[in-house]
Amino acid sequence: MTPAARWAAAAEILDQITAGDAAEKALTNWARRSRFAGSKDRAAIRDHVFDILRCWRSTAALGGGTDGRALVLGRLRQIDEDAGSVFTGEGYALPPLTEDERAAGHTPDGAEAFDLPDWLFDLFNNELGRKADATSDALRHRASVFLRVNLLKTDRATAQAKLSSEGVETKPHTMSDTALEVVAGARRVAQTEAFRTGLVELQDVASQAVIDALPLTSGMRVLDYCAGGGGKTLAMAAKTDGPVAAHDTDPRRMLDLPSRAERAGAKVTLSDKPKPDYDLVLCDVPCSGSGSWRRAPEGKWRLTPDRLDELRHVQGEILDRVTHLVAPQGTLAYATCSVLSCENEDQIAAFLSRQAGWTCVSQQRFDLEQGGDGFFIATLTRR
Repeated sequence: MTPAARWAAAAEILDQITAGDAAEKALTNWARRSRFAGSKDRAAIRDHVFDILRCWRSTAALGGGTDGRALVLGRLRQIDEDAGSVFTGEGYALPPLTEDERAAGHTPDGAEAFDLPDWLFDLFNNELGRKADATSDALRHRASVFLRVNLLKTDRATAQAKLSSEGVETKPHTMSDTALEVVAGARRVAQTEAFRTGLVELQDVASQAVIDALPLTSGMRVLDYCAGGGGKTLAMAAKTDGPVAAHDTDPRRMLDLPSRAERAGAKVTLSDKPKPDYDLVLCDVPCSGSGSWRRAPEGKWRLTPDRLDELRHVQGEILDRVTHLVAPQGTLAYATCSVLSCENEDQIAAFLSRQAGWTCVSQQRFDLEQGGDGFFIATLTRR
């Protein structure tokens, strides 16, 4: 495919997303209809789509509209690329620009410039204060790719050398002793022997730092209550040498966890109905995902005030529900990938006001400025 044809494909996919399709679904459906597209074409188109999703409002402002064609035009103006070389009408390229399209668009301002809905722009400023601008801006750019070194099988230096021999260049990151940031060859990671044999796992550095912040020791009874795909389950199993119990309200999310655990050499059990007396219970609760919107940017456009309220209610319910699972003098850990105080510090304060006998031992934020996603972790115990 030509560069212009890739942009045309991105415009088509963006129209499907605007119509209500999830980004991944729209990309998958396009790929199935377009067998002629090679892997490099698909990767480039995906990058175009996600770059625009991160900057939806500013590209719409610059392009003068919210259809795929206008969004592509806005992105080209944003990155100072010649629109005339894309809107050529030749082959599979987009038709040439009209005079109206050439005249359309304006410089984004306020919430537009920071690529947030108006209500979120206000919430960011109210809750994040002086960090609001930097956080909003960070969410407009691609996230780095990070790997977690599996200490059950190797060490960081050995994993780094193995990856390098397979064309994946990395560097250590200061946020976690197990973290490697991929600086070249990111698209090769899943094909490397290091990945296939469980020496490394794909995991954001802040997610690794969250596990580092937990009081984990060998032999502990640990429950990952909202396990999802099990990334944190595996990380905890590597620190305690397992077994770690994994639970999720939707067991389908954990379908791949047994095979991932086998590959990693980690001791993991799936728990449908967890019983009490765990030394540590981690609740990585459902949240806005605002700290990871660089990776899933459509989330910030689909989130509504009502949905945020629903999530906060669920978070409080989960905290109350798991208290009986924590052993005496055990630890209840609460985590989100959110940058919002209403999902983080405010939830801990509300829990302590409801539940007598509990105290907060520690709470910590990991900001996007540190290089990873935005995360929050708090640990609590009974007094």
